[in-house]
Amino acid sequence: MNNKKISNPKTNVPKGKSLNDKDYMNSLLSTLKEMVKNYAVVLTEASNETLYKQYKEMFDEYANLQREVFETMFKKGWYSLEVAEEEKINSKHQMLKQELTDLSE
Repeated sequence: MNNKKISNPKTNVPKGKSLNDKDYMNSLLSTLKEMVKNYAVVLTEASNETLYKQYKEMFDEYANLQREVFETMFKKGWYSLEVAEEEKINSKHQMLKQELTDLSE
């Protein structure tokens, strides 16, 4: 199977030294991804239930926002996805299945 891409028509942005919408969205997405990672760590270290609940709400909000930004970028054609070959999927599935078996022993 050839490398097939899943993508949308690309929204063109101005080229040059000035920042454009794609640049701003990339920066926002990177920042949100980092925030989600950091909140995941904070959740594991929350010292009491009240803090945990507050952090969890914030984590959920940032994770949802990160997803929305990614979906917007995908719709604008600034991201494409690769169709995985069935053989690759099956191979990965077998590897993970074996790891699970190994953990159960």
